[in-house]
Amino acid sequence: MTKYKRITGMRDVLFEDQGFWRHILAKIQETVDLYGYQRIDTPLLEQATLFMRGVGEGTDIVEKEMYVFEDRDGDLLALRPEFTAGIMRAYVENGLHTLPTPLKVWTMGPLFRHERPQAGRYRQHSQFDIEVVGEQDPAVDVEVISVAWHLFSSLGFEKLRLYINSTGCPACKPAYVQTLVDYFSAFADALPPDDKLRLQKNPLRILDSKEERTQAFLENAPRITDHLCLECEEHFTRLKNYLEAIKRPYKVDFRIVRGLDYYTKTVFEIKADGLGSQDTICGGGRYDGLIEELGGRPTPGIGFGSGIERIVIAMGHLGIEPPPESTPEVTVSYLGETAKLTALSVWNTLQRDDIGALFTPGDRSLKAQLKTANRIDTAFAIILGEDEIKAGQATVREMSNSQQCRVSLEDLAAWLRERL
Repeated sequence: MTKYKRITGMRDVLFEDQGFWRHILAKIQETVDLYGYQRIDTPLLEQATLFMRGVGEGTDIVEKEMYVFEDRDGDLLALRPEFTAGIMRAYVENGLHTLPTPLKVWTMGPLFRHERPQAGRYRQHSQFDIEVVGEQDPAVDVEVISVAWHLFSSLGFEKLRLYINSTGCPACKPAYVQTLVDYFSAFADALPPDDKLRLQKNPLRILDSKEERTQAFLENAPRITDHLCLECEEHFTRLKNYLEAIKRPYKVDFRIVRGLDYYTKTVFEIKADGLGSQDTICGGGRYDGLIEELGGRPTPGIGFGSGIERIVIAMGHLGIEPPPESTPEVTVSYLGETAKLTALSVWNTLQRDDIGALFTPGDRSLKAQLKTANRIDTAFAIILGEDEIKAGQATVREMSNSQQCRVSLEDLAAWLRERL
Protein backbone atom coordinates (compact mmCIF):
# COMPACT_ATOMS: atom_id res chain seq x y z
CA MET A 1 0.00 0.00 0.00
CA THR A 2 1.29 3.45 -0.91
CA LYS A 3 2.39 5.52 2.06
CA TYR A 4 1.72 9.15 1.25
CA LYS A 5 3.96 11.96 2.42
CA ARG A 6 3.58 15.69 2.20
CA ILE A 7 5.09 17.35 -0.87
CA THR A 8 8.59 18.78 -0.52
CA GLY A 9 8.43 22.34 0.71
CA MET A 10 4.95 21.99 2.18
CA ARG A 11 4.20 21.53 5.86
CA ASP A 12 1.48 20.57 8.29
CA VAL A 13 0.66 23.14 10.98
CA LEU A 14 0.16 20.94 14.02
CA PHE A 15 -1.29 21.66 17.42
CA GLU A 16 1.85 23.06 19.06
CA ASP A 17 1.97 25.87 16.47
CA GLN A 18 -1.74 26.63 16.33
CA GLY A 19 -1.59 28.75 19.48
CA PHE A 20 0.91 31.03 17.75
CA TRP A 21 -1.27 31.24 14.63
CA ARG A 22 -4.40 32.10 16.60
CA HIS A 23 -2.54 34.81 18.52
CA ILE A 24 -0.90 36.30 15.41
CA LEU A 25 -4.19 36.37 13.49
CA ALA A 26 -5.92 38.04 16.44
CA LYS A 27 -3.22 40.72 16.60
CA ILE A 28 -3.44 41.25 12.84
CA GLN A 29 -7.19 41.79 13.11
CA GLU A 30 -6.74 44.23 16.01
CA THR A 31 -4.09 46.15 14.04
CA VAL A 32 -6.02 46.48 10.77
CA ASP A 33 -9.13 47.53 12.69
CA LEU A 34 -7.10 50.15 14.55
CA TYR A 35 -5.75 51.64 11.32
CA GLY A 36 -8.96 51.34 9.31
CA TYR A 37 -8.13 48.70 6.68
CA GLN A 38 -10.75 46.64 4.84
CA ARG A 39 -10.25 42.99 3.93
CA ILE A 40 -10.01 41.86 0.30
CA ASP A 41 -9.46 38.30 -0.95
CA THR A 42 -8.32 37.33 -4.43
CA PRO A 43 -8.11 33.90 -6.10
CA LEU A 44 -5.24 31.48 -5.61
CA LEU A 45 -5.08 31.13 -9.40
CA GLU A 46 -4.42 33.99 -11.79
CA GLN A 47 -3.31 34.29 -15.39
CA ALA A 48 0.43 33.67 -15.40
CA THR A 49 1.03 36.76 -17.53
CA LEU A 50 -0.30 38.93 -14.69
CA PHE A 51 2.80 38.13 -12.64
CA MET A 52 5.14 38.07 -15.64
CA ARG A 53 4.05 41.59 -16.51
CA GLY A 54 3.58 42.96 -13.00
CA VAL A 55 6.37 41.31 -11.02
CA GLY A 56 8.84 41.21 -13.92
CA GLU A 57 10.10 38.51 -16.27
CA GLY A 58 13.69 38.92 -15.08
CA THR A 59 12.87 38.24 -11.43
CA ASP A 60 13.64 35.01 -9.60
CA ILE A 61 9.93 34.63 -8.83
CA VAL A 62 8.92 34.49 -12.49
CA GLU A 63 11.99 32.71 -13.86
CA LYS A 64 12.54 30.08 -11.18
CA GLU A 65 9.78 29.96 -8.58
CA MET A 66 6.28 30.31 -10.06
CA TYR A 67 4.03 27.28 -10.29
CA VAL A 68 2.77 27.60 -13.88
CA PHE A 69 0.54 25.17 -15.78
CA GLU A 70 -1.88 24.97 -18.66
CA ASP A 71 -5.41 24.15 -17.54
CA ARG A 72 -8.02 22.09 -19.39
CA ASP A 73 -9.17 25.15 -21.32
CA GLY A 74 -5.66 25.79 -22.59
CA ASP A 75 -5.13 28.89 -20.42
CA LEU A 76 -1.70 29.49 -18.88
CA LEU A 77 -2.32 29.89 -15.14
CA ALA A 78 -0.14 30.38 -12.07
CA LEU A 79 -0.57 29.80 -8.36
CA ARG A 80 -0.12 33.26 -6.90
CA PRO A 81 3.49 33.84 -5.75
CA GLU A 82 2.68 37.22 -4.14
CA PHE A 83 -0.39 39.34 -3.36
CA THR A 84 0.12 42.81 -4.83
CA ALA A 85 -0.31 42.07 -8.55
CA GLY A 86 -3.53 40.13 -7.93
CA ILE A 87 -4.97 42.84 -5.68
CA MET A 88 -4.15 45.50 -8.26
CA ARG A 89 -5.81 43.35 -10.96
CA ALA A 90 -8.91 43.25 -8.74
CA TYR A 91 -8.65 47.03 -8.23
CA VAL A 92 -8.71 47.66 -11.99
CA GLU A 93 -11.24 44.97 -12.91
CA ASN A 94 -13.77 45.91 -10.23
CA GLY A 95 -13.53 49.67 -10.68
CA LEU A 96 -12.29 50.27 -7.14
CA HIS A 97 -10.84 53.61 -8.27
CA THR A 98 -14.37 55.02 -7.78
CA LEU A 99 -14.10 54.49 -4.01
CA PRO A 100 -12.73 57.22 -1.71
CA THR A 101 -8.94 57.40 -1.71
CA PRO A 102 -6.60 56.35 -0.35
CA LEU A 103 -8.09 52.85 -0.48
CA LYS A 104 -6.66 50.82 2.40
CA VAL A 105 -6.96 47.03 2.16
CA TRP A 106 -5.45 43.95 3.74
CA THR A 107 -5.46 40.24 3.12
CA MET A 108 -3.96 37.00 4.33
CA GLY A 109 -3.56 33.56 2.84
CA PRO A 110 -1.28 31.09 1.08
CA LEU A 111 1.32 31.95 -1.55
CA PHE A 112 3.29 29.48 -3.66
CA ARG A 113 6.93 29.63 -4.74
CA HIS A 114 9.15 26.75 -5.83
CA GLU A 115 12.04 27.79 -3.59
CA ARG A 116 14.71 25.75 -1.85
CA PRO A 117 12.99 24.82 1.42
CA GLN A 118 14.59 26.16 4.60
CA ALA A 119 13.50 27.32 8.03
CA GLY A 120 10.64 29.79 7.67
CA ARG A 121 10.58 29.50 3.88
CA TYR A 122 8.24 26.96 2.35
CA ARG A 123 6.87 26.39 -1.14
CA GLN A 124 3.45 27.06 0.30
CA HIS A 125 3.54 29.75 2.93
CA SER A 126 1.00 32.12 4.40
CA GLN A 127 1.43 35.86 4.31
CA PHE A 128 -0.19 38.92 5.86
CA ASP A 129 -0.35 41.77 3.36
CA ILE A 130 -1.60 45.37 3.32
CA GLU A 131 -1.92 47.80 0.42
CA VAL A 132 -2.73 51.52 0.25
CA VAL A 133 -3.78 52.73 -3.19
CA GLY A 134 -4.32 56.21 -4.60
CA GLU A 135 -1.99 58.52 -2.66
CA GLN A 136 1.60 59.69 -3.35
CA ASP A 137 2.13 61.53 -0.05
CA PRO A 138 5.08 59.95 1.82
CA ALA A 139 2.99 60.32 4.97
CA VAL A 140 1.18 57.23 3.66
CA ASP A 141 4.53 55.45 3.50
CA VAL A 142 4.97 56.29 7.18
CA GLU A 143 1.51 54.92 7.96
CA VAL A 144 2.25 51.62 6.22
CA ILE A 145 5.52 51.30 8.12
CA SER A 146 3.68 52.17 11.34
CA VAL A 147 1.11 49.41 10.77
CA ALA A 148 3.91 46.86 10.55
CA TRP A 149 5.73 48.35 13.54
CA HIS A 150 2.56 48.31 15.64
CA LEU A 151 1.81 44.69 14.75
CA PHE A 152 5.22 43.37 15.70
CA SER A 153 5.38 45.48 18.85
CA SER A 154 1.99 44.11 19.93
CA LEU A 155 3.28 40.57 19.32
CA GLY A 156 6.11 41.17 21.77
CA PHE A 157 9.07 42.02 19.50
CA GLU A 158 11.09 44.54 21.50
CA LYS A 159 14.20 45.41 19.48
CA LEU A 160 12.89 46.34 16.06
CA ARG A 161 14.99 48.12 13.44
CA LEU A 162 13.71 49.99 10.38
CA TYR A 163 15.77 50.18 7.19
CA ILE A 164 14.68 52.36 4.27
CA ASN A 165 15.84 53.18 0.77
CA SER A 166 14.55 54.75 -2.44
CA THR A 167 14.64 52.82 -5.72
CA GLY A 168 13.89 55.89 -7.79
CA CYS A 169 11.34 56.02 -10.60
CA PRO A 170 11.30 55.49 -14.40
CA ALA A 171 12.82 58.97 -14.81
CA CYS A 172 15.98 58.28 -12.78
CA LYS A 173 16.23 54.51 -12.23
CA PRO A 174 17.43 53.53 -15.75
CA ALA A 175 20.47 55.83 -15.58
CA TYR A 176 21.34 54.49 -12.14
CA VAL A 177 20.97 50.90 -13.31
CA GLN A 178 23.39 51.60 -16.15
CA THR A 179 25.84 53.14 -13.67
CA LEU A 180 25.55 50.02 -11.54
CA VAL A 181 26.12 47.76 -14.55
CA ASP A 182 29.17 49.77 -15.57
CA TYR A 183 30.61 49.49 -12.07
CA PHE A 184 30.14 45.72 -11.71
CA SER A 185 31.15 44.98 -15.29
CA ALA A 186 34.70 45.85 -14.31
CA PHE A 187 34.59 42.89 -11.91
CA ALA A 188 32.47 40.58 -14.06
CA ASP A 189 35.08 37.82 -14.23
CA ALA A 190 35.19 37.66 -10.42
CA LEU A 191 31.42 37.46 -9.93
CA PRO A 192 29.65 34.15 -9.19
CA PRO A 193 27.49 32.77 -12.05
CA ASP A 194 24.17 33.80 -10.45
CA ASP A 195 25.32 37.39 -10.02
CA LYS A 196 26.64 37.54 -13.57
CA LEU A 197 23.16 36.57 -14.68
CA ARG A 198 21.56 39.16 -12.40
CA LEU A 199 23.81 41.81 -13.88
CA GLN A 200 22.36 41.01 -17.30
CA LYS A 201 18.69 40.47 -16.42
CA ASN A 202 17.93 42.37 -13.19
CA PRO A 203 20.97 44.43 -12.14
CA LEU A 204 19.39 45.88 -8.98
CA ARG A 205 19.19 42.38 -7.51
CA ILE A 206 22.97 42.23 -7.31
CA LEU A 207 22.80 44.71 -4.42
CA ASP A 208 20.90 42.05 -2.46
CA SER A 209 23.42 39.31 -3.25
CA LYS A 210 24.47 36.98 -0.43
CA GLU A 211 27.47 35.69 -2.39
CA GLU A 212 30.74 36.20 -0.51
CA ARG A 213 32.70 37.11 -3.64
CA THR A 214 30.18 39.83 -4.51
CA GLN A 215 30.15 41.28 -1.01
CA ALA A 216 33.68 42.63 -1.48
CA PHE A 217 32.54 44.86 -4.34
CA LEU A 218 29.36 46.17 -2.72
CA GLU A 219 31.00 48.58 -0.30
CA ASN A 220 32.06 50.95 -3.06
CA ALA A 221 29.11 50.32 -5.36
CA PRO A 222 27.18 53.42 -6.50
CA ARG A 223 24.20 54.29 -4.33
CA ILE A 224 20.87 55.08 -5.90
CA THR A 225 20.21 57.86 -3.39
CA ASP A 226 23.04 59.77 -5.13
CA HIS A 227 21.25 59.43 -8.48
CA LEU A 228 17.63 60.33 -7.68
CA CYS A 229 15.68 62.85 -9.74
CA LEU A 230 14.32 65.91 -7.94
CA GLU A 231 10.88 64.37 -7.42
CA CYS A 232 12.25 61.15 -5.90
CA GLU A 233 14.79 63.04 -3.81
CA GLU A 234 12.06 65.29 -2.41
CA HIS A 235 9.83 62.28 -1.67
CA PHE A 236 12.67 60.50 0.16
CA THR A 237 13.58 63.63 2.14
CA ARG A 238 9.97 64.12 3.23
CA LEU A 239 9.73 60.45 4.22
CA LYS A 240 12.74 60.83 6.50
CA ASN A 241 11.35 64.06 7.96
CA TYR A 242 8.01 62.39 8.72
CA LEU A 243 9.69 59.39 10.35
CA GLU A 244 11.68 61.77 12.53
CA ALA A 245 8.48 63.67 13.38
CA ILE A 246 6.95 60.50 14.89
CA LYS A 247 10.32 59.60 16.48
CA ARG A 248 10.68 56.38 14.50
CA PRO A 249 14.40 55.52 14.29
CA TYR A 250 15.57 54.39 10.86
CA LYS A 251 18.71 53.67 8.87
CA VAL A 252 19.17 54.24 5.13
CA ASP A 253 20.41 51.03 3.51
CA PHE A 254 21.25 51.40 -0.18
CA ARG A 255 21.21 47.60 -0.61
CA ILE A 256 17.48 47.31 0.03
CA VAL A 257 15.92 47.06 -3.42
CA ARG A 258 13.25 44.33 -2.93
CA GLY A 259 13.24 41.75 -5.68
CA LEU A 260 10.26 42.82 -7.79
CA ASP A 261 10.27 45.08 -10.85
CA TYR A 262 7.23 47.09 -9.82
CA TYR A 263 8.90 48.86 -6.87
CA THR A 264 9.43 52.64 -7.15
CA LYS A 265 10.62 55.23 -4.65
CA THR A 266 10.23 53.96 -1.05
CA VAL A 267 11.30 50.45 -0.10
CA PHE A 268 11.74 49.28 3.48
CA GLU A 269 12.44 46.33 5.74
CA ILE A 270 11.86 45.79 9.45
CA LYS A 271 14.27 43.54 11.29
CA ALA A 272 14.38 42.16 14.83
CA ASP A 273 17.39 41.51 17.05
CA GLY A 274 18.21 38.00 18.17
CA LEU A 275 17.27 36.19 14.96
CA GLY A 276 20.68 35.84 13.32
CA SER A 277 20.86 36.12 9.54
CA GLN A 278 17.10 35.51 9.17
CA ASP A 279 16.21 38.74 10.98
CA THR A 280 13.97 40.39 8.35
CA ILE A 281 10.36 39.96 9.46
CA CYS A 282 8.67 42.40 7.08
CA GLY A 283 9.36 44.13 3.78
CA GLY A 284 7.56 46.30 1.27
CA GLY A 285 7.51 49.49 -0.72
CA ARG A 286 5.90 51.67 -3.38
CA TYR A 287 4.68 50.51 -6.80
CA ASP A 288 3.42 53.73 -8.38
CA GLY A 289 3.48 52.37 -11.94
CA LEU A 290 1.99 48.92 -11.42
CA ILE A 291 -1.70 49.71 -11.89
CA GLU A 292 -0.99 51.53 -15.16
CA GLU A 293 1.14 48.56 -16.28
CA LEU A 294 -1.86 46.30 -15.66
CA GLY A 295 -4.22 48.42 -17.76
CA GLY A 296 -5.55 50.91 -15.22
CA ARG A 297 -5.15 54.65 -14.97
CA PRO A 298 -1.91 55.95 -13.39
CA THR A 299 -2.39 55.32 -9.66
CA PRO A 300 0.22 55.25 -6.86
CA GLY A 301 0.33 52.49 -4.28
CA ILE A 302 2.37 51.10 -1.40
CA GLY A 303 2.23 47.97 0.71
CA PHE A 304 4.11 45.29 2.61
CA GLY A 305 3.97 41.58 3.30
CA SER A 306 5.10 39.38 6.17
CA GLY A 307 5.18 35.59 6.31
CA ILE A 308 3.23 34.02 9.16
CA GLU A 309 5.52 30.99 9.39
CA ARG A 310 8.51 33.29 9.71
CA ILE A 311 6.79 35.21 12.51
CA VAL A 312 6.01 31.96 14.37
CA ILE A 313 9.63 30.83 14.14
CA ALA A 314 10.88 34.25 15.25
CA MET A 315 8.56 34.32 18.26
CA GLY A 316 9.67 30.84 19.29
CA HIS A 317 13.33 31.74 18.86
CA LEU A 318 12.92 34.86 21.00
CA GLY A 319 10.94 33.02 23.67
CA ILE A 320 7.72 34.96 23.01
CA GLU A 321 4.87 32.69 24.06
CA PRO A 322 1.29 33.15 22.89
CA PRO A 323 -1.40 33.33 25.56
CA PRO A 324 -2.81 29.93 26.54
CA GLU A 325 -5.71 28.72 24.45
CA SER A 326 -9.08 28.48 26.12
CA THR A 327 -10.46 24.98 26.63
CA PRO A 328 -13.87 23.77 27.82
CA GLU A 329 -14.14 24.36 31.55
CA VAL A 330 -16.80 21.70 32.13
CA THR A 331 -17.01 17.99 31.31
CA VAL A 332 -20.23 16.00 31.35
CA SER A 333 -19.80 12.41 32.61
CA TYR A 334 -22.40 9.65 32.98
CA LEU A 335 -23.01 6.13 34.29
CA GLY A 336 -25.10 3.93 31.99
CA GLU A 337 -27.15 4.40 28.82
CA THR A 338 -30.10 6.16 30.51
CA ALA A 339 -27.78 8.67 32.14
CA LYS A 340 -26.01 9.12 28.82
CA LEU A 341 -29.21 10.42 27.22
CA THR A 342 -29.62 12.99 30.00
CA ALA A 343 -25.92 13.86 29.81
CA LEU A 344 -26.24 14.63 26.10
CA SER A 345 -29.20 16.90 26.84
CA VAL A 346 -27.30 18.68 29.65
CA TRP A 347 -24.21 19.08 27.44
CA ASN A 348 -26.32 20.56 24.62
CA THR A 349 -28.02 22.99 27.02
CA LEU A 350 -24.69 24.20 28.41
CA GLN A 351 -23.29 24.79 24.92
CA ARG A 352 -26.42 26.69 23.94
CA ASP A 353 -25.88 28.88 27.01
CA ASP A 354 -22.28 29.58 25.86
CA ILE A 355 -20.68 27.47 28.56
CA GLY A 356 -17.82 25.47 27.07
CA ALA A 357 -18.55 21.82 27.87
CA LEU A 358 -16.98 18.56 26.73
CA PHE A 359 -19.04 15.40 26.35
CA THR A 360 -17.14 12.13 26.79
CA PRO A 361 -18.25 9.56 24.18
CA GLY A 362 -17.44 5.86 24.05
CA ASP A 363 -19.16 4.64 27.24
CA ARG A 364 -15.93 4.77 29.22
CA SER A 365 -15.86 4.11 32.93
CA LEU A 366 -16.53 7.03 35.25
CA LYS A 367 -12.92 6.84 36.41
CA ALA A 368 -11.70 7.18 32.80
CA GLN A 369 -14.07 10.08 32.14
CA LEU A 370 -12.86 11.95 35.23
CA LYS A 371 -9.27 11.24 34.23
CA THR A 372 -9.98 12.96 30.91
CA ALA A 373 -11.47 15.93 32.77
CA ASN A 374 -8.36 16.17 34.90
CA ARG A 375 -6.01 15.87 31.93
CA ILE A 376 -7.57 18.76 30.02
CA ASP A 377 -7.66 20.86 33.20
CA THR A 378 -11.40 21.52 33.39
CA ALA A 379 -12.78 23.38 36.37
CA PHE A 380 -15.88 21.24 36.96
CA ALA A 381 -17.02 17.72 36.11
CA ILE A 382 -20.77 17.14 35.85
CA ILE A 383 -21.61 13.57 36.92
CA LEU A 384 -24.94 11.94 36.07
CA GLY A 385 -26.16 8.54 37.26
CA GLU A 386 -29.51 6.93 38.09
CA ASP A 387 -29.75 8.62 41.51
CA GLU A 388 -29.06 12.10 40.06
CA ILE A 389 -31.59 11.64 37.26
CA LYS A 390 -34.34 10.50 39.66
CA ALA A 391 -33.68 13.58 41.81
CA GLY A 392 -33.49 15.94 38.80
CA GLN A 393 -30.00 16.89 39.89
CA ALA A 394 -26.35 16.58 38.86
CA THR A 395 -23.32 15.90 41.01
CA VAL A 396 -20.74 18.63 40.36
CA ARG A 397 -17.13 17.91 41.23
CA GLU A 398 -14.68 20.80 41.55
CA MET A 399 -11.59 19.31 39.95
CA SER A 400 -9.04 21.40 41.83
CA ASN A 401 -9.99 19.96 45.25
CA SER A 402 -12.34 17.03 44.41
CA GLN A 403 -15.16 18.57 46.48
CA GLN A 404 -18.64 17.64 45.29
CA CYS A 405 -22.16 19.00 45.63
CA ARG A 406 -25.58 18.43 44.14
CA VAL A 407 -27.13 21.07 41.84
CA SER A 408 -30.58 20.89 40.23
CA LEU A 409 -30.48 20.42 36.47
CA GLU A 410 -32.72 23.45 36.05
CA ASP A 411 -30.25 25.71 37.89
CA LEU A 412 -27.05 24.07 36.62
CA ALA A 413 -26.17 26.63 33.90
CA ALA A 414 -26.71 29.62 36.23
CA TRP A 415 -24.71 27.90 38.99
CA LEU A 416 -21.76 27.30 36.68
CA ARG A 417 -21.86 30.78 35.19
CA GLU A 418 -21.48 32.32 38.66
CA ARG A 419 -18.32 30.26 39.26
CA LEU A 420 -16.58 30.34 35.87
